[in-house]
Amino acid sequence: MVKSTPTNNSVNTAEFTDNLERREAIGKVFEYLFLIGLLIGLFVLALLVLNILHDGLGRLLTPGFLTETPSRFAERGGIRPAIIGSFFLGLIVLLVAVPIGVGAALYLEEYAPKKWWTALIEINIGNLAGIPSIVYGLLGLGVFNYLLGFGPTLISGALTLALLSLPVIIVTAREAIRAVPDSLRNASYGLGTTKWQTIQHHVLPYAIPGILTGVIISVSRAMGDAASLVVVGAVSFLTFNPGLFQRFMALPIQIFSYITRPEPGFASAAAATIIVLIILILALNAIAIYLRQRYSSH
Repeated sequence: MVKSTPTNNSVNTAEFTDNLERREAIGKVFEYLFLIGLLIGLFVLALLVLNILHDGLGRLLTPGFLTETPSRFAERGGIRPAIIGSFFLGLIVLLVAVPIGVGAALYLEEYAPKKWWTALIEINIGNLAGIPSIVYGLLGLGVFNYLLGFGPTLISGALTLALLSLPVIIVTAREAIRAVPDSLRNASYGLGTTKWQTIQHHVLPYAIPGILTGVIISVSRAMGDAASLVVVGAVSFLTFNPGLFQRFMALPIQIFSYITRPEPGFASAAAATIIVLIILILALNAIAIYLRQRYSSH
């Protein structure tokens, strides 16, 4: 009786099946590890948020906390100048950094020739996105405070934060513009449109969701930054609403001022100010999500 021997095809099929099962098992292990990491991060975040709400919600609901000026007593005063200062800082950052950042991204992606100097600019922009914010504060101190003579005013702080936001906006806007299919551009050119008409009516509308994401990320980072504002000259106590060319406060500086004071009442005031800053940043992100969904549906 002749015994049948397995063919090479059956052996290869069995090895392939074993390798596939092993890879799937390894993939499941990493999936669970990543899920555990996500849950740990969410758990820690939830603890921090609950702790802040526990310490600051009562102070936040105190009459006058949002509408009064600061006080040297923990139970009195509010954060109105800091809210107004943060609002104007964010507004000026949007008005200055977004047009310049998107314009630079459009030039680098659509117009700039592929030369060595454009590659050098791209490398430097990527490096600038990772520079600590205090370095931008020193730059703003030298350029806006002293060279241009603005002094320690709100406009100096806003322009410094605009510099801080520019690299992130440029990098994310370039990625969004680069994601636009070339077939869309070629179809537009085939209809006889100019390069700017193609960018205006096809490239930018397609890239707006990605650009908005980078804008909100950079503005949120700028509004939560304290190091550069301290260097430029933000103050921790102000009894009037700040103007563009006046001394100013911001919510991060107000938080830093409260947590450095030994009286126990200032800890709850700092927690309440953190809640206000979180709400402001969440509101910006909600607006960005709405605009992104609106433009994505068109």
